[in-house]
Amino acid sequence: MAAVGVSKSFLRGRRTIPVLDAVSIEVPSGGWVSVIGPSGCGKTTLLRIMAGLVVPDGGRILVGAGGAGDREGMAYMPQSDTLLPWRTALDNAVLGPEVDGRPRGKAQEEARALFDRFGLSGSEHLYPHQLSGGMRQRVALMRTFLCQREVLLLDEPLGSLDALTRATMQGWLCSVWQELGHSVLLVTHDIEEAIILSDRLYLLSAGPARVVSELGLDWPRPRLRNTGATVQMKARILDQLCAEASHP
Repeated sequence: MAAVGVSKSFLRGRRTIPVLDAVSIEVPSGGWVSVIGPSGCGKTTLLRIMAGLVVPDGGRILVGAGGAGDREGMAYMPQSDTLLPWRTALDNAVLGPEVDGRPRGKAQEEARALFDRFGLSGSEHLYPHQLSGGMRQRVALMRTFLCQREVLLLDEPLGSLDALTRATMQGWLCSVWQELGHSVLLVTHDIEEAIILSDRLYLLSAGPARVVSELGLDWPRPRLRNTGATVQMKARILDQLCAEASHP
């Protein structure tokens, strides 16, 4: 899928606030692409446009071969886990498939098969308040995977976790992605996270956002935080982010 020349403004009172300025990005089949940029630059707006939740003012979203597909092939996970407190972990995990109209029994069977893979074995009948933050995020991610979409749109899925849990989850998420073969578009503020997980990075400017850099990451996984390639790439990106954030 791809965004081609996407622009968006919002009306706030009597003012028109430009958010996205002709942004173009591409997510190759089976690839992992991350979008980073200064806080408030429009990353979430871009993801919501690609998910079909916000209509752009200009540009196009192309889905599938030749751009002829539709958004039924995409699953969107917002920043919060959005688990329903009255449903168990298992019932939360199958919510997406249920909404899609798949038989509940079949969806539960598929979910149970993934609970061990997602490190959640034994927690099927626990409620959200009984789960740790990392477990809640894994249930939400499982729900996204169970939607059986080709493209996953993830908005800061690990942003609410502490540093140690987040680092552990990054490695786990990368292994699940490699095993299941989905295409992923990730919005994140964490530079290391983007470097460790991605095939390609898009760096956005301060708002109104435009693409100021596209970076390929072609060294093997798993990637360590303290290797020369990771440290150098992080410094390069941080310098660009600081420069963009300092623009008036």
